[in-house]
Amino acid sequence: MNLLDSMKVYVLAVEKGSLSASAVACGISATMAGNHLRTLEKRLSMQLLNRTTRRQHLTAFGEDYYIRCKEILRLVAETDAQAQTLQLAPAGKLRITAPVTFGTEALMPALSVYLERYPEVSIDVALCDRVVDLVEEGFEAAIRIGQLPDSALIAKSLSPYRLMICASPDYLARRGTPGKPEDLTRHECLSFSPAALAHWRLTDKDEVWRVPVSGRLQVNHGQALRVAALHGLGIVLQPAILLEADVRAGRLIQLFPSHELPSHPMSVVYLPDRYRLPKLRSFVDFLVERFG
Repeated sequence: MNLLDSMKVYVLAVEKGSLSASAVACGISATMAGNHLRTLEKRLSMQLLNRTTRRQHLTAFGEDYYIRCKEILRLVAETDAQAQTLQLAPAGKLRITAPVTFGTEALMPALSVYLERYPEVSIDVALCDRVVDLVEEGFEAAIRIGQLPDSALIAKSLSPYRLMICASPDYLARRGTPGKPEDLTRHECLSFSPAALAHWRLTDKDEVWRVPVSGRLQVNHGQALRVAALHGLGIVLQPAILLEADVRAGRLIQLFPSHELPSHPMSVVYLPDRYRLPKLRSFVDFLVERFG
């Protein structure tokens, strides 16, 4: 006999007060219900129920076994339900948040592929550079750049967020091309904020430069800094995804391409109890495939 079926008969016999009531609930005969109980007792070499013609009583072991059977059946039912959920096609609205530059330059082009692959999913994207509370603000997932603090969120790593130093051909024709990192101190360096402008760090093999830089223009928007660099206002240090197309087109020239610049870890985070949803699981898997 199937062990799980026998456990179910036993649990119902305890809860309904008799084997006959358990048999009715399971849609089997009273004789078959008795066979299930005897099979369990034979397997365990322990008596589970003391039965008379009128009443039944749980043995001490039978009471403990009832609790364990109930938990096993609950876990099996949950696992079966999860397996059925995993087989469903992704569908519904997915709310996600991402940093502005990454979301604009990298995520938006990638979403055309994702949405074509999963036509039943719609996505609501909020682009912002602050840390969003997924629970409080109702998001399923967030893309985050930088070291993650300890939290209850699940995180999957994506490729590091690389930086690039560039300037326009016009700027370099007027001010000269810096040949070594120290030369940056004599140039107009564009920055997201005064704090970000203080030092730029470059590495070449075993040599490390931490160059103090300065400039007259700070803008709190990466795309605006790119435009400023395109118009010859100075040298810019920004994410590679923002500048690579301009470098390929010759609108910007990459400086110190053989040097290594700091990169930032990037992750997608989500609540652990939401990953079983096909729409979220498909999106996280897509991000790892595309940006991992």
